[in-house]
Amino acid sequence: MPVADYMAECLHDPDNGYYATRDPLGKAGDFITAPEVSQIFGELLGLWFAQVWMDQGRQEGILAELGPGRGTLMADALRATRGVPGFHEAMTVHLVEASPVLRALQAEAVPKAVFHDSVADLPEGPLFLVANEFFDALPIRQFQMNDKGDWQERQIGIDGERLIWGLAPPAPLSVRDGFEPGMIVETCAPGEAIAEEIGRRIAIHGGAALIVDYGDVESVGDTFQALSNHAYADPLDAPGTADLTAHVAFGPLERAAAPALASGPVAQGVFLERLGITARAQTLAKGLRGAALESHIAAHRRLTHPAEMGTLFKVMALTPDGAPQPPALEPAPDDHDRHAP
Repeated sequence: MPVADYMAECLHDPDNGYYATRDPLGKAGDFITAPEVSQIFGELLGLWFAQVWMDQGRQEGILAELGPGRGTLMADALRATRGVPGFHEAMTVHLVEASPVLRALQAEAVPKAVFHDSVADLPEGPLFLVANEFFDALPIRQFQMNDKGDWQERQIGIDGERLIWGLAPPAPLSVRDGFEPGMIVETCAPGEAIAEEIGRRIAIHGGAALIVDYGDVESVGDTFQALSNHAYADPLDAPGTADLTAHVAFGPLERAAAPALASGPVAQGVFLERLGITARAQTLAKGLRGAALESHIAAHRRLTHPAEMGTLFKVMALTPDGAPQPPALEPAPDDHDRHAP
């Protein structure tokens, strides 16, 4: 079967799928996302949306999150924006989540949230949407160039009792020039369809989307990976027991979201520093001592430092044509931006 079908079955099978059967987050799970690293992440993103909302005229709208994990990001964002006059009154909160296990946790963290199965189910209107580590878990397809310059789709088959890699017959694939035999290209049709729907809504009604994920402008090479117990694992080993992801290609998402306009992507560390993460971290650090202070410093570093999440993770915004430039995403040479030490 294609990689996309394998990912969909492993992650979302209603009886045995990874997300359907467990809470994957935290030390007891398989991975930790930025909102679980530090409350500052969700706080800054919430204030980013409040600023965009003010810049666009303070209209009533929908505050939404795709794949909200435990609801930590949205809870932190709502707490940080309580002092923004009119923001909470103008927004209804909506969460798009497929996992029943995670929905239960999100309902506790964000009691007033309305749940949906897909982006298409969100009500029409100005949309202020965040997707943090959402697109990386969407099913991808992989294509490998053979010695003749033709593209063959990588597939997963069975050899006895184990899963193995194989290649489908050559098929046409529209890609840019510059590839050599053996190279791999990944595509994500579900991600592009979701970006198209988000872009349509924002172009018509206004609002903004903030996409935060690991990846780059384009996807080249095999980035398909599995995480189990905070360590990399073989994606073909023990299906349904590990998180399966792939790096996000922001370029195709930008093109799919047109006519909404994209800003970025910029490195997560740059984005957070521009929003003032260091000043906020220093304020919180004043009341901490010992192990708590060390953990706080480590969290700040993890979110911003180039050797951790600061460079691998990127941030891209979608806004309507003609809207003000969204905060912290203006073009600037990276070497003039400050990173955390």
